[in-house]
Amino acid sequence: MNNKSKEDYKQAILMDSVALGMTNPSLKSKIKNLLSPYYIYNFQMLMRKVEYYSTKTSVLSKLYCYYLKFRYKKLSLKLGFSIPPHVFGPGLSIVHYGTIVINQKAQVGKNCRIHACVNIGASGGDSNAPKIGDNVYIAPGAKIYGNITIANNIAIGANAVVNRSFEEEGILIAGNPAKKIKEIDISRIIKHIKA
Repeated sequence: MNNKSKEDYKQAILMDSVALGMTNPSLKSKIKNLLSPYYIYNFQMLMRKVEYYSTKTSVLSKLYCYYLKFRYKKLSLKLGFSIPPHVFGPGLSIVHYGTIVINQKAQVGKNCRIHACVNIGASGGDSNAPKIGDNVYIAPGAKIYGNITIANNIAIGANAVVNRSFEEEGILIAGNPAKKIKEIDISRIIKHIKA
């Protein structure tokens, strides 16, 4: 997702902060983050900065963007994330440190909640990657690949292997290969969204 305008950038920062439970932090929590940093929050804020400044054309902005990309890569390696900018919509919540690998051509909508050991990628030399809708929960170990589409308001179970499209909204999918398990209310899983 491209944060081309300052408003898009600010909206992404706000929605990510809400998703991570970091809105309006107190002085105590700011001091705590200074002494014991919340690296996932810092990673997501840095990702949004990279997205914003990579659309700017001035020489200073480009130089600043190179510096941000350097910091972003360093923090990505520390956390085990291989997440390119411009993939996730606002409201992203990365739940834990650990391996997360995302193809740069993947598209994920707003309010995604994603766990460790998730892989979202292309398949068999195809350059197309999954297109995932809004309000999607991705449990630990899920593998989502191929030129597929995942609808809005879907929960993907732990260790699911998703290699085909799911167009029905409001369902839980799980298994290898993934199949519909039942209908769900996604707001019971992704708590910060409204039903």
